[in-house]
Amino acid sequence: MRRILALAGWDVCAGLPGPGGRVGIWGASPTAWRGRAVADRTGAAIVTVEDAFLRSVLPGRARGRIARRGPIGLLIDPWGLHFDPARPSMIERLIRDEATAGHQGRARQGIARLRALHLSKYSGHPPDLVPPDPGYVLVIDQTRGDASLMGAGRNRFLAMLAAARAEHPGRRIVLRSHPETRQGLRPGHLCAADLRMDEVLCDTDVSPWTMLENAHAVYAVSSQMGYEAILAGHRPRLFGQPFYAGWGLSLDEYPLPHGRRGPAPADALFAASHLIAPVWYDPCRDRLTDFEGAVDQIEAEVKAFRQDRDGHLAYGMRLWKRRTLVRAFGEGKGVRFTDRPGPGVTLAWANRAEQAPRAIRVEDGFLRSRGLGAELTPPLSLVADDLGIYYDPTRESRLERLISAGPPPGGRERAARLMAAITAAGLSKYNLPARAHGTALQGRRRILVPGQVADDASVMLGAGTERTSLDLLVRVRRDNPDAWIIFKPHPDVEAGLRPGAVPAHSLQGLADDIAVRADPVALLSQVDEVWTISSTLGFEAMLRGIPVTVLGAPFYAGWGLTRDMGPIPARRRARPDLPALVHACLIAYPRYVDPLSGLPCPVEVAIDRLRDGRSPTSPALRLLSKMQGALAGHAWLWRR
Repeated sequence: MRRILALAGWDVCAGLPGPGGRVGIWGASPTAWRGRAVADRTGAAIVTVEDAFLRSVLPGRARGRIARRGPIGLLIDPWGLHFDPARPSMIERLIRDEATAGHQGRARQGIARLRALHLSKYSGHPPDLVPPDPGYVLVIDQTRGDASLMGAGRNRFLAMLAAARAEHPGRRIVLRSHPETRQGLRPGHLCAADLRMDEVLCDTDVSPWTMLENAHAVYAVSSQMGYEAILAGHRPRLFGQPFYAGWGLSLDEYPLPHGRRGPAPADALFAASHLIAPVWYDPCRDRLTDFEGAVDQIEAEVKAFRQDRDGHLAYGMRLWKRRTLVRAFGEGKGVRFTDRPGPGVTLAWANRAEQAPRAIRVEDGFLRSRGLGAELTPPLSLVADDLGIYYDPTRESRLERLISAGPPPGGRERAARLMAAITAAGLSKYNLPARAHGTALQGRRRILVPGQVADDASVMLGAGTERTSLDLLVRVRRDNPDAWIIFKPHPDVEAGLRPGAVPAHSLQGLADDIAVRADPVALLSQVDEVWTISSTLGFEAMLRGIPVTVLGAPFYAGWGLTRDMGPIPARRRARPDLPALVHACLIAYPRYVDPLSGLPCPVEVAIDRLRDGRSPTSPALRLLSKMQGALAGHAWLWRR
């Protein structure tokens, strides 16, 4: 919190305030009276600080590394306190003074994105938990002593419950407990003993957005979920005076004085509460950000936590990878490793997953590192697929479902920005140091043919008639006799770490140019098209608008964006545009870990680290990599 305040321009210090100074207090906490007393005695103004409405994966009182990170945003209010109706707060002033004008479109997209991603103040809930059957009246409980209740206690909640019953006779009542109550951190006001036989206590982590979508009516005192009910299209019945009351969007049991607030649309409230008033923080880059940047960060943390919350037993993980895997998958109860497949295994490296069929399959992502995995360079990105794995077209993968479903609100625009950043930075999967490569063009159509590893799983599982780099070259030359063909050997093969080298004499008449240790991005800028079996370089060519012909069935083929001449699965019926495909492949599917902060991070942070070269490798791995290079001819020693 001190760091966010400092970045926002506040100098936090102890002692009495000097001339022009302010006394900072935390909301209406039990110790806030001391700050108010100092302010009264010295004549200093007060500034209140509170969590923003998008805070963290877990409540601050929860245990574990991800809970200790702190809030991603603060409300720093020099006028009032958003849940205290005694005086207008910054949020109320912004709405009343129409400072939110011009933010409607951004607000609507922000609301839609929170709903699509199931993000709330705390977002550790799995979005696939089943809610009660639709049509219920939702009554929202809060924790005892919550400052936003402004002194309201159990009797207020009992009166709200009685009103819900009286105003909706025959409707089922569902009581929603607070996240801190469900985790045993703080007691609530209502419990199962307060309910009748036909009423339900929902004390599981069902997404609040799912609960609201299935509700017939909503009752709240001052809960943030009451505000989210408005954003979800409800007109909640309120038994308190929160900041979202009095704007004509709720039914208020305790209305504010006439004229205090007036009619306002929901997007104006959201623009004030989420876009303008908060100070948002980027914990990876250690700088302030905007609402969209905060959502990107929370989305990355939530994706990791939801998959890792119960911990993992991992199988098939090489020793040198384990430290990276502990960091990448340790946001819940941690990672343990085993050398024996069994029913308890929850994570498996993809090429060993057949021995643990119920495990989540793990592989490197498509923006991996500066250096080869075969040279023991730790990855910045990994994929964790609970259905299949992206390179295996014989079964459905989670990536295929994401592509078919399409991006969330704002996803296409984000993917377009990402494509521009990748191409501007000249990034590829491995980002190896490479030498410049000039080619004699001779006025002919230029085709780049990337070589592949002989035992690459994407070739073994998804190739058509052509199954080797030599087969591929023969086909390209046969179909393009007049083209200038550039063959780029695979970097793992060039390093002597994987099989698949094509003898020099076999290349005669097939390739006009051999791009040895050449920069793949620079090569892409020099060619007219790419032909491949299943190389990721084909996907990187698509990012740059280069036509791609595919002879196998890689993850990016079969969606109407490539010329497909291989065995494409019939289930790939969706027809996304390129930004939608990129969103699925580079944003929604992989998980990224910031090598500097150690936090799950959005792809944009990974791009910064790859561009700046800030992806450290441990001295032990560097030494092991050198030993591996010296023993490249005995790969069986180090690949086990």
